[in-house]
Amino acid sequence: MTTRTRYFVILSLLVLAIGLGTGLVAYYVGRDASLGRGGLEELQWVSRDAAVVAYADVQDVMRSEIRQRIRDAVPASENGPREFLDRTGIDIEHDIDRIVAALQPHAGAETDGLVLARGRFDEARIESLMRERGADVESYKGKRLIAYRRPTPAGDSVTLSFVEPGLVAVGSGPSVRAAIDLERDGDSVANNTDLMNLIRPLETADAWAVGRMDRLLESATLPDRVARQIPPVTWFSMSGRVDDSVTGVLRADARDEEAAASLRDLVRGLMALARLQAGTQPLFQALLQSFSLSSEGKTVSLSFSVPGEAFDAIGRQPSQKPQ
Repeated sequence: MTTRTRYFVILSLLVLAIGLGTGLVAYYVGRDASLGRGGLEELQWVSRDAAVVAYADVQDVMRSEIRQRIRDAVPASENGPREFLDRTGIDIEHDIDRIVAALQPHAGAETDGLVLARGRFDEARIESLMRERGADVESYKGKRLIAYRRPTPAGDSVTLSFVEPGLVAVGSGPSVRAAIDLERDGDSVANNTDLMNLIRPLETADAWAVGRMDRLLESATLPDRVARQIPPVTWFSMSGRVDDSVTGVLRADARDEEAAASLRDLVRGLMALARLQAGTQPLFQALLQSFSLSSEGKTVSLSFSVPGEAFDAIGRQPSQKPQ
């Protein structure tokens, strides 16, 4: 899976988590009992070495008042979801309950993305439709792998497998095979104490993401000038709830207290710049006022609470050239 595709997987998940990207995801996507939220048994298919793990409760987002406000304010095209339904038989809005995504390393390859979707699927129809469009089907450890290879110079591909009833894994061939391997050896992310300690406090959120920031930056190939400006951060987490408002917290654990102070100053500067750019626009000023920055020891947190009325106002904003 290429870098572009890998970042798209996680970005799509986070966009979906706040109810804004249903059409985008539809067009392109082709065991720890203490966790709650249905147990999140999907984590048993994620490698313990995952750099990032993310989650979204699709049905909670779809039923939320905020999503309806957004649809009223900015009507979205139905072409993407309709085309995805016609091609795979999957109705994202009604058939998918929740999604888990991960970035995880594989031997002899760069970090790959994996998406696990829990819901109700017509497996025979999905395989038939993908076959009609040139997909290859093979067997791997008792699971059927359906691989659609796009005609690109990089040979980019998407592989899909129904790893158990009601659960589909989507990603590169190596990432899906690695997930299937975990069914037998069991060395999943549930055995990663550091990651699980970050995940457990987020169990009531509609969406969350946790991971190692240093490992992400290593594979991001940022320009040296940009990389030097980023304070050393080890772990990060993001979580949010979507109902009649959108609330959430972004948290970063720096390498030491000095790095935390640098990170806090950097975020404070970015917020000041954003307020300056917002000028006299009441909507953006109100949004910025909903953010609150705090720090304790090596941890820096940015919390926010955006009321539903702010999304109503989006639709009333006059069209203008982006600044």
